[in-house]
Amino acid sequence: MASLEALRQERLKKLEILQTAGKEVYPAAADLTHTLGQVKSRFATLKKAGKALKLGGRVLARRGQGALIFIDFDDGFGRLQALLKKGEMANEDLELFAQTVDVGDFVAITGKLFVSKRGEKTILASSWQMLGKSLRPLPDKWDGLKDTEERFRRRYVDSLMNEEVKKRFELRSKLITELRALLDKDGFMEVETPILQPTPGGATAVPFVTHHAALDLDLYLRIAPELYLKEVLIGGFPMVYELGRSFRNEGIDASHNPEFTTIEAYAAYSSPDKEMKRVEAIFKKLAAKVLKKKNFAYQGELIDFGKKFARVTFYDLLKRYAMIANPEVASDEGLKLKASQLGVKVDKGMGREKILDGIYKKVCRPKLIQPTFIIDYPATFTPLAKRQKDNPDIIGMFQLVVGGLELVKGFAELNDPIDQRARFEEQEKRREAGDDEAQIKDESFLEAMEYGLPPTTGWGIGIDRLVMLLSDTHNIREVIYFPTLRPKE
Repeated sequence: MASLEALRQERLKKLEILQTAGKEVYPAAADLTHTLGQVKSRFATLKKAGKALKLGGRVLARRGQGALIFIDFDDGFGRLQALLKKGEMANEDLELFAQTVDVGDFVAITGKLFVSKRGEKTILASSWQMLGKSLRPLPDKWDGLKDTEERFRRRYVDSLMNEEVKKRFELRSKLITELRALLDKDGFMEVETPILQPTPGGATAVPFVTHHAALDLDLYLRIAPELYLKEVLIGGFPMVYELGRSFRNEGIDASHNPEFTTIEAYAAYSSPDKEMKRVEAIFKKLAAKVLKKKNFAYQGELIDFGKKFARVTFYDLLKRYAMIANPEVASDEGLKLKASQLGVKVDKGMGREKILDGIYKKVCRPKLIQPTFIIDYPATFTPLAKRQKDNPDIIGMFQLVVGGLELVKGFAELNDPIDQRARFEEQEKRREAGDDEAQIKDESFLEAMEYGLPPTTGWGIGIDRLVMLLSDTHNIREVIYFPTLRPKE
């Protein structure tokens, strides 16, 4: 088998032949009459009209030689067969096609439509034009890209050769479109907030840092848009959302990528109960719109969106699955021992809530297959959530888990600037003690809060994980077109 470089050199020779023949190999425009999708949907009408069409696309298969050549070509909207036949076009044009056109090339075919003897919708070529010579051969149709890393690294080939991959990203696009439409219909306004931030805030995570030369200023890629979105609420906009990328300097695994897409929404004068109902309705409508059904498979399990989503408290989960009798009052040493027994790593200086969260992620979350809202979290889980009136040790926070995936996180937003300052100061103590994920006090946000933030509930959906769920995909890198990868050696 010829090497990749040898095949590339062969194609370069064909490129030279085309140029020597005076052909423009990489024209700026194609001037096509129809897309292939339009031709397939209106084939009978266009065939009956009997007019010559000019169609274009990438050659994905080629059969025959000499006096009779068939190709299959695809423009991204559809796929069609073309027949180049001696006597139907100039002999020199047919010979040049046979000599220079490879699978992977972009061509335009001018001709009339007909149905082949095998019943295949076809265009009979009277002439052809090169629209772009491919210098590298596509992978074998059946073998594709076998190496997973190479699939992610050369996603353009992956989606070109694998229809399932292409459909997954089409689903992602449709999901985002529908999600925006649902929020717009509910009265939310889409806004934009900074990605480069002087203080990283809105979540518990390690940020990426960069430097602005002109200002001689360190800036951070946002870990969440939350604080800025709440400033928009303070500015008089009662219902807002943002869909965009966030960045966290963390490890990569099946459900984490350092850059990821979320949608965060904030509703003034609302409550966690109202927003959980809104989120549940949104999820059910998305499944109906995108999948056209209420029940669907995810990793061998049948997920039922037809029933009301379950609700369970965080502490009840630990009692049920981790067998911790009284997690509310369990000692730190007792929790560390339990974590060790369950194989949960406990680092030095790890706070109580992180130990509980580690236990939950190891033994509780995988058990939550059907849609389940986890509610009533310990107050230490986030400094941005409002404490419950009847129990200040609990915050009005909720998470939605489906198929073992955390998809949504939301809570009643803390709108007391005095309490917010105190909670930030507690976070700074943790940071000084070695917790590099603890949140940083943001004086600009605290100043904004002192102008008054209405009672608000906010929530965020992890778009990548939602696509994983609805496309029955196990690895987050399968649903991000350009996932973060280690450079090749």
